[in-house]
Amino acid sequence: MATDRLGSKILFFLVLVLLISQLRAKSSVIELNEDNWHQMLEGEWMVEFFAPWCPACKALKPIWEDFGSWSDDLSISVGAVDVTNSPGLSGRFMVTALPTIYHVKDGVFRQYRGSRDKDEFMSFVEERRWEEVEVVPAWKSPGSLQMSIVAQFFKLSMVLRSVHSVLVEDYGLPTWGSYLVFALATIFVGALLGLVLVCIIDFVFPPKAPGPSPVRLKVEDDEEDLVENSEALPENNIKEEAERAGKSESEGEGEENEEEEATKSGDDDGKEHSQAEEEEEEDDDDDNEEKEEEPGSVESEEQKDVKSSPGVRRRRARKD
Repeated sequence: MATDRLGSKILFFLVLVLLISQLRAKSSVIELNEDNWHQMLEGEWMVEFFAPWCPACKALKPIWEDFGSWSDDLSISVGAVDVTNSPGLSGRFMVTALPTIYHVKDGVFRQYRGSRDKDEFMSFVEERRWEEVEVVPAWKSPGSLQMSIVAQFFKLSMVLRSVHSVLVEDYGLPTWGSYLVFALATIFVGALLGLVLVCIIDFVFPPKAPGPSPVRLKVEDDEEDLVENSEALPENNIKEEAERAGKSESEGEGEENEEEEATKSGDDDGKEHSQAEEEEEEDDDDDNEEKEEEPGSVESEEQKDVKSSPGVRRRRARKD
């Protein structure tokens, strides 16, 4: 009886230990989602991103739970994120393959790329091998603004995917019909956003309304310029005609003056020529008389008189 009681106690104790270990293993892995993921920004964490349909994730699940049971001994927290339930976190952490494991230390993120084994996980933490891993750059940090925007796009993609499934499976719409609905919705939303953006810009930077007075003054000035130009055109034409008439008159007067000067010069030359002929005739008469009186000295005196006569002088001057 005593041995039976002792055996039952031992069996009960073993079952209790197993139950406690199972409860401890289950409670050691913290389920993270889009509401409580900020917990990993404090302290040291090892976080797994998985999906229930992923074969590699299914194989890693017991190993990860076993590793989580050592979280208290390692003074770390072990978490897991289901990307099907939290698509925003998969976009925030840029999860492109499953499973993906991150080491987080006081908000500094490093991606674990070692083997998926419990001992490797423990040595990675105990030996501080995470210090050798490159830190995720600031622009890709899950807590940054740009990654928050990416997370919202991932959420939107999951919503659109669920809508597509409802249209195809529940309403029997063909695939191309679902795509057509999304295309029309995209065009409508884009036009609506553009209209809202234009309204916001007009509200923030309202256009300046042009004053009426400058426009009227400008129109009046243009009309006055047209009137002045129309009045100035005939005046300019009259001036040009008067200038042309004056030029023609001046040219005619110049020609008449030249003709008068030419006639005057001709008359003067004729008068001088007639005077010279008369003087020559008079000289000839005098010479004839002298020849009759003094035949010896007639020739010398005649030559002197002829040489000293004004007609001979003029001829010499002309020859010179």
